[in-house]
Amino acid sequence: MGCDPADPERLTPPAGLVVAGRCRDGADAIVLLSPDGPALWRIFSAAPEFADGAADPLDRWSRRIVLPWAAALGGQALFPSDGPPHPPFVAWALASGRCWSSPVGMLVHDRLGLFVSFRAALRLPGRAPEEVAAATGPCQTAPCQTCTRPCLAACPVDAFRTGYDTGRCHDWLSRPQGVDCMNSGCRVRRACPLSKGCGRLPEQSAWHMRQFHP
Repeated sequence: MGCDPADPERLTPPAGLVVAGRCRDGADAIVLLSPDGPALWRIFSAAPEFADGAADPLDRWSRRIVLPWAAALGGQALFPSDGPPHPPFVAWALASGRCWSSPVGMLVHDRLGLFVSFRAALRLPGRAPEEVAAATGPCQTAPCQTCTRPCLAACPVDAFRTGYDTGRCHDWLSRPQGVDCMNSGCRVRRACPLSKGCGRLPEQSAWHMRQFHP
C-alpha cells in the first residue's frame, strides 16, 4: 500500500485518470495524474481524438479533459509536453513518495509499476492541503529493494545495459522477432511484478508501441 491518503471529493480526477502522487513545489500543491489502466483505454479509444488522424491524440485528449477540471478547482493544469522548459514531472514523482528510480532507470510506482506515466499535473497555487503536504517524501521502502528484479533480464537485446539504448530498442522492434514487444508492450515493463497488477490491456500497450515505433 502507498502512503497517499484518500482523495477528497474535490480532487477526484476526470474519468480515466487517477491520482498517482502528491507533493509540494514551493508553496504550491502538485497533484500527479496517471492513466487509470483499462478505464482510460475504454474512454480514450471512444474519443474523437483517437480516430481523427491528427498528431498527438492522447496529449490532445488529456488537455481537453484536464484543463476545464483544473480551472474549476482554481488550479493550473500542467502537461509533460509543455515547454521548454518542461515541467519537472520526474522530480515531482520522486518527491511524492510513491515513485522510485528502478534498476533499469525508469520510474517505478507503488501501484502502477514500470507502466507508470503521467498525463498531467494539477498545481494548486498557494493552497497546499494537508493531505498533499503529508506526501513530501518517501514513506515506504522502495519496492525494488525486496524484488528479484526480473526487469534486469527481460529485454531481449539488453537495451538497458547502460542507460537506455534507444537505437538498439528500435532496431529490435523493426525485426520480425520484435512482434511480441510491439503487440504486447515492452518486456521490461511487463516483467515488473507491480506492473502485472495495474490492469494494462495488451491492445493499450500495442497502441502505445505504435506511437513509439511507427
